[in-house]
Amino acid sequence: KEIGVENMALWAGRFKKEINANVNAFNSSISFDARMYKHDIMGSQAHAKMLAKQGIISRQNLTEILKGLDDILCELENGDLLFDPHAEDIHMFIEAELTKRYPESGKKLHTARSRNDQVALDLRLYTRDEIKDIQGMLMELMQVLINQAKGHTHTIMCGYTHLQRAQPITFAHHLMAYVEMFYRDYTRLDDCMKRLNVSPLGSGALATTTYPIDRHFVAQELHMNDIMYNSLDGVSDRDYAIELANDLAMIMMHLSRLSEEIILWCSWEFKYIELDDAYATGSSIMPQKKNPDIAELVRGKSARVINDVSTLLTMMKGLPLAYNKDMQEDKETLFDAIDQVKLCLPVFSDMINTMKVNKQRMQECAAKGFINATDCADYLVKKGKAFRDAYKTTGQLVAYCIDHDEVLETLPLDIYKSFDEVFEKDVYQAISLLTCVENRVVDGGPAPQTCQKAIARMEKQLEALNHD
Repeated sequence: KEIGVENMALWAGRFKKEINANVNAFNSSISFDARMYKHDIMGSQAHAKMLAKQGIISRQNLTEILKGLDDILCELENGDLLFDPHAEDIHMFIEAELTKRYPESGKKLHTARSRNDQVALDLRLYTRDEIKDIQGMLMELMQVLINQAKGHTHTIMCGYTHLQRAQPITFAHHLMAYVEMFYRDYTRLDDCMKRLNVSPLGSGALATTTYPIDRHFVAQELHMNDIMYNSLDGVSDRDYAIELANDLAMIMMHLSRLSEEIILWCSWEFKYIELDDAYATGSSIMPQKKNPDIAELVRGKSARVINDVSTLLTMMKGLPLAYNKDMQEDKETLFDAIDQVKLCLPVFSDMINTMKVNKQRMQECAAKGFINATDCADYLVKKGKAFRDAYKTTGQLVAYCIDHDEVLETLPLDIYKSFDEVFEKDVYQAISLLTCVENRVVDGGPAPQTCQKAIARMEKQLEALNHD
């Protein structure tokens, strides 16, 4: 079938037939790249301003292009203009729509650029905005965790290794560990932004252009830090997409770890916390159930985002320079990672903000787990014993307590002395859970005053981020 003028693709000069309908659908990306319409328009406007500045198009062309693109943006946002599902991609859709309105000027917009450098720019601009949104959500989550921690600097709980009761800490200390993780996630996104926020526009299809363009002008118009200095790299680089996906996977991994603990903590076996009814679900058959579905879904979605990183790496690993159509697969994958993180963070913050903490239950569990055994051994060391001897003696004491249904805090002094004569009444003060926690005043430790310092330090760091 010969190509009719009304059906001619913008790139169709070389071709004598319309593209097969199935191939067109297979080739099309507008179903997912339409979300970049603002960024495509933003990039096109900067490009048009540069073309006019350089005398490549007229001021009249520029006026019509800018007005046409502004009108298209407004109409897309208010619903007066709908995306054409038959368009090949968002770039061709917007250019075709502009050309309908201003035929001569619209045809000149694409001078000195290729879709290869155009899409590379759009994706950078889009992900730049998404990073800012995600950082705002991370900031909210960190504030929620800090607010919870402030109320629990004296709430004693078990610290675990191997999911076995290990040493006493505070709930604030535990929560602040996650704040540290999410803070690193925030700064990783900052680092990604530095490498992402450079302009590939002007790279052309792969070898720049013979037109006298000003790439630095376009970068400045778009508030980008610099240009990419190799045109082959400019159109084929997706390192930033992989880096961002990896950063998002790290966020989801941290959310998943906290989700696992929340799931454990709200079980009947732990009862450390209770989730608000608005952030839990019931069972269709068991009326007693209160399920932590949000935490479970977040834990499950982490696998999805981690897989997105693998998909991007695998997609890129065998591609020669420069652009290849395989790279169209970058967007759906990266968009999915972004969407999942943005879906999880706000609801997770609300869940943490509304949960109730069972201080008494945490204290009860801490009292029964021999988590002060290390402090008992340290007591002997301070009395002059070698640590390994003190360790052995304390282990024997714990075994005795287990056999006789005792705990170290209530074991009679004469029993202590039967294991080592250096034990005195002050051992009970030394192994008190409160003492065990309060004496750990080393920076990074769980002592209440140390936790308060850590909270103040982190709040100062977050305030600095907000002012950057």
